[in-house]
Amino acid sequence: MKAHTKETQANLTPRKALEILQEGNLRFIKNLKVQRDLLEQVNDTREGQWPFATILSCIDSRTSSELIFDQGLGDIFSIRIAGNIVNTDILGSMEFACKIAGSKLIVVLGHTKCGAVKGACDHVEMGNLTELLAKLQPSVYQEKETKSNRTSKNKEFVENVAQINVKRNVKNIIERSFILEQMVENGEIGVVGAMYNIETGEVEFYDDVMYIRDAQNPDFTVANLRELALA
Repeated sequence: MKAHTKETQANLTPRKALEILQEGNLRFIKNLKVQRDLLEQVNDTREGQWPFATILSCIDSRTSSELIFDQGLGDIFSIRIAGNIVNTDILGSMEFACKIAGSKLIVVLGHTKCGAVKGACDHVEMGNLTELLAKLQPSVYQEKETKSNRTSKNKEFVENVAQINVKRNVKNIIERSFILEQMVENGEIGVVGAMYNIETGEVEFYDDVMYIRDAQNPDFTVANLRELALA
């Protein structure tokens, strides 16, 4: 498996980038990872990099995007922060990854049994972690199904909040970055949400926050993207 080149990156569509990740995750689940010469990939990428996807995931040690999607050196931009939240620095990184470096797809990847989500559910306050977990609180309040035991001891509540958090952050990307919003509308990139199951290794992509404008989904405009982002 060769590292991506400028030409192979340019020839990819957002939809194809998604398919590459889906195929890689299937290999991961089946323990059939592609054979790579990593030293060769080091040499191939020493003059430049052409990642086809940008993945925002949690810092959890079990959620390495390169492993989960069976990708090699130079294939993806990996952005990691507890709770896979979005802030200004992360948005700037995504704008660089897509507008400057040519990445075709942004994935917001949550995971089951997330410690940051559990902390937000329990309203933990501790040093600088307090400000980080505050960014997860809107997802806690948006979860309306759970009427009692709204704590980390309630597994269903935690997973509901984690899912809401992923979807909110996909919409936040579009709402807060005019550059990325325009790239989605023009069909240059896609933005999608997904959840990694730490028990099975499987990634579920969410159809209701799969913002890819192409022949399969041609109706995106700036106006309805903003409507979706504010919903």
